[in-house]
Amino acid sequence: MLLTAVAAGTTLYNLLKPVKSNVPVVQRFEKEKYLGDWYEIARLDFFWEKNLKNVMASYALNDDMSIRVINQGYDEVKEKYKQSRGKAVFVRNEDEGALKVSFFGPFYAGYNVVMIDEDYQHALIFGQNLDYMWLLSREKNMPEEIKDKYLAYAQRCGYAIEKLVWTKQD
Repeated sequence: MLLTAVAAGTTLYNLLKPVKSNVPVVQRFEKEKYLGDWYEIARLDFFWEKNLKNVMASYALNDDMSIRVINQGYDEVKEKYKQSRGKAVFVRNEDEGALKVSFFGPFYAGYNVVMIDEDYQHALIFGQNLDYMWLLSREKNMPEEIKDKYLAYAQRCGYAIEKLVWTKQD
């Protein structure tokens, strides 16, 4: 019951928040190349990821062709692993990086792949508003030139990059 109330409150907050992330998403997105494991390099912090290190996201196809999402990390305060399972679906077409993801039944949030390298090794993800942003990599680190490029773009789009949490990856 509490989890449902939190999810509903978060969804309502996101729907009513005046500033949305309305930037172009990756076109000619290749779902199959995106699947697999990604390390979180940085994020704008929010309640589920508080105090987490070694954060990873894993993506795989479900039988219905939606994308299974497994997020996990180690909570340094509680000294235990945390995991959430969800489902992502494309908002319009599968060749656009505009998805929505749900971890709580019918409640979905925006997940927008706005930059990705040609080999699908590094990605910049924006949520549905300026409170959600992630830098992801197939490795535990990201080359400085790619990181700088992604951060400059995020800042131009209105994201508060000075508030990023740099994820520890042991």
